[in-house]
Amino acid sequence: MDLLTLTLTKWFSSHKSGLCALATVAILTSCATTTQNKPAKKTTTKPVVVKEIETNISAEQLVAQAASQASTLGNDEAVTSLLDASELYLVEAKPHKALWLAKQLNVLAPSAKQQYRLALVVAKSFLALADIPKAYQALENANSIKEQAELNHGVAYYQTLAQVQTQRNLPIVALDASLRAFANNPQASDSDIEIIWQQLCQLSPWQHQQLQKMSAPNINGWSKLLSFANKFGDDDIRFKRYLEQWQREFSTHPAQYIVESLKQQQPDLSNEYQNIAVIIPLSGKQERAGKVAQQGILAAYDINSGKTLHFIDSTTLDMTTLHAKLTELNIDYVIGPLLKSNVTSYLAQSEITIPTLLLNLPTVNNLLPHQVALSMRPEDEAIQAATTLSRQHYRYPIILSHQDNASRRIAQTFSQQWAHITGQAPETVLFNSDAKMQEQLKASLGVDLSQQRTKDLNRHIKYSIKSELRNRRDIDMIYVVGLPLETKLLKPYIDVNISPFADIIPVYASSRSHSSKADKSDNRDLSGLMFTEMPWQLKSKQQNKVLVAQAKKLWPNRSDSLQTIFAMGFDSLALVDKISAMQHKTYVRHYGQTGVLQLGDDNILKRSLIWGKYSRSKVQEIDMD
Repeated sequence: MDLLTLTLTKWFSSHKSGLCALATVAILTSCATTTQNKPAKKTTTKPVVVKEIETNISAEQLVAQAASQASTLGNDEAVTSLLDASELYLVEAKPHKALWLAKQLNVLAPSAKQQYRLALVVAKSFLALADIPKAYQALENANSIKEQAELNHGVAYYQTLAQVQTQRNLPIVALDASLRAFANNPQASDSDIEIIWQQLCQLSPWQHQQLQKMSAPNINGWSKLLSFANKFGDDDIRFKRYLEQWQREFSTHPAQYIVESLKQQQPDLSNEYQNIAVIIPLSGKQERAGKVAQQGILAAYDINSGKTLHFIDSTTLDMTTLHAKLTELNIDYVIGPLLKSNVTSYLAQSEITIPTLLLNLPTVNNLLPHQVALSMRPEDEAIQAATTLSRQHYRYPIILSHQDNASRRIAQTFSQQWAHITGQAPETVLFNSDAKMQEQLKASLGVDLSQQRTKDLNRHIKYSIKSELRNRRDIDMIYVVGLPLETKLLKPYIDVNISPFADIIPVYASSRSHSSKADKSDNRDLSGLMFTEMPWQLKSKQQNKVLVAQAKKLWPNRSDSLQTIFAMGFDSLALVDKISAMQHKTYVRHYGQTGVLQLGDDNILKRSLIWGKYSRSKVQEIDMD
């Protein structure tokens, strides 16, 4: 038996000889309760401060001290010492003992502040023991105590919350907690500011917008600085001008330290590449896709840039001779390949060490430092949509997905991300593009049950009942995954099957549901539908409207999938001279026609998309974040 157990056992047994520890705890609890018959005073809203415990005394010494206090000073002083001991066990890296003691004290701590401190000890203990779900549950308990007792959270709560949410892979709420911890911490240092800035630099634009709406202290200054860094960070002269503007506007902001550091950075000496090889299919089955990519690249080409483009047909290319060919042409940058099979073959040529922007993802994500891949995965937009919509206070979403493989992947990713954030997986209903679609929709909305109830009543009574059909009331949002024609058939079904007595259920969709070609036609059936899309396909602030107009004039019947390839080609050439800055400055973004592009630690460029909405007369960009 260690000193902790022995001392507590002696303390417990000293109160009532012959009673076990649990009985003594019950007696102490009842005694503590009977002494509080007076109406409780309203608790002040000051933050609960977890005091720093003297490090010249050990936790076990505090436990021994508590035993002495119990016999001379009373329970309150003893409980306070034991509470301090539980916190000191954490400092001593003994989370098991901290957790055990906190659980024993749970019935002895009479005040809300003490219960709050204990909940934090439990959370920190589980965090140290890598039991993240229980750590988060303990923090939820602390928050509940705070709400009921009208307390305020302090530094310890927010610091623990930031660590737990980071472990749960929820960067937005984790960073919000870090910002609140910093604002409540008078001992915060420059290193704390640096950590916050590094975390901010990891956010995508849509994550940044969601963080801003959470209204953490000083967020406006942080947000504006991050926006300037995202947009102008690769242009040293222009960036410094915006930094000076920021300093004037936020003269007392803690990020002044970061701005001074950014202003002192040396100018980016990244290479301007002159001879660029573009490896795309210019013949064979994929010729059309390759030539559309080529047109996008040429649309971005500046004849005065001094660059030379060398287009290489991947269909006829022998990859084993590619290294010699690139050397002969004095190539210093490669764009492509476009097709996944060619990407695999290209990466197998280990002797090629030329900086490369791949236009498709590799089968295995093991890119070398000089290799970057552009991701056009629809799953990325499903993560963005699920994260964004989960913060709109929807509780009971339903996913309506077509049964094809691509739609299933998007629906599954959306469902997994929603469950990851909220803890509840949304219901998913798969449908076919046939006569059964309406029945499948009615079943998912519960309308068929309403029809059956009416039929049952008519069979049991003399008169025929005429009633309005009623849908399920537990659905408050619908996410549709399907092609434009499927969505155009599905959306009216949703509208007519919503009971007139129920609130309108908002309907969202992926970019698969939108077609720029259909925007000119009658879109009343899609009115109200909101969806994610790339700027090239949606009239928006980021769209290159002049180029879009020219492209539509030259290729009026081009499909949506080829439009995407054109935009990807256009962005790829613009990225050639920017990727180096994105690798060295994690805050730099590229505002392109495929979306806002961000380079991850895995050397993959991921997109942030914009949101659009159908109305009776037009399709327009909306602010969803």
